[in-house]
Amino acid sequence: MRFWTFRLEGLAIPRFTGMTALALFLAASSGYGAVRGGHLPMIMETLSDWRDAAANSIGFRISGISLAGEKHVSRVEIIAAAGVTERTSLLFLDVEAARSRLRAIPWIAEATLRKLFPDRLQIRVREREPFALWQIDGKLLLIAADGTVIGPPGDPAFAALPLVVGRGAQGKARDFLALLDRYPSIREQVRASVLVGERRWNLKLKNNVDVRLPEIDAGSALEILATLDRDRHVLSRDILAIDLRLPDRIAVRLSDAAAQAREDARKPPKKKGGDA
Repeated sequence: MRFWTFRLEGLAIPRFTGMTALALFLAASSGYGAVRGGHLPMIMETLSDWRDAAANSIGFRISGISLAGEKHVSRVEIIAAAGVTERTSLLFLDVEAARSRLRAIPWIAEATLRKLFPDRLQIRVREREPFALWQIDGKLLLIAADGTVIGPPGDPAFAALPLVVGRGAQGKARDFLALLDRYPSIREQVRASVLVGERRWNLKLKNNVDVRLPEIDAGSALEILATLDRDRHVLSRDILAIDLRLPDRIAVRLSDAAAQAREDARKPPKKKGGDA
């Protein structure tokens, strides 16, 4: 068996190669240990602090923040979400990351940040408008027109908003309430709009009458209901429910008292006195 050997005579090796290799080995070992030990986020945070401190020392410390568009979200919450602290430098503030954190706040639909060098930051937010109240699994939540859940109502002023109930109602509320707006005489009597099976709507009126609407062409059913109420005041009568789900008929469920009165009226009148 033969062994091949090589001579290194004449090969120039840099003077500090050994020290450099050792330093690289130690750095790699430290980095590996930091990752394995879960210390990397702490190290990165420390490096970020050093970087901001250096930038602040030469005039890039954020000394003023102008804020516009906030109504329901506090200034303190917005600044905290943007990641701005007393140590943050304008130079290294990540605008896109701050914008993403601001948009994660349910109230905030859009946010823009602008750096005004050397030391001022401008933040503008556009908040969602409260559109309706959504009741689901016994909870009452505030929603925007696009169905975004903003959170618990909080402010008593929101109690005047329309109420929608049921799974999936938050995503279909805007279109249905817009349809209902076309019939103001009906809309003003509605206490809640209930989505049934995520397919069709029932109306719960303020006088506790239930109106059952069809899955298809609810607009035509509402037109019929508005006409009946205008001409015959059907919604003011002693009834429990009115069913408009079938296109060729209307079913009305009377209250017990009204049903009994109807039954009594259909009976033949009793004879007075005896036979002569």
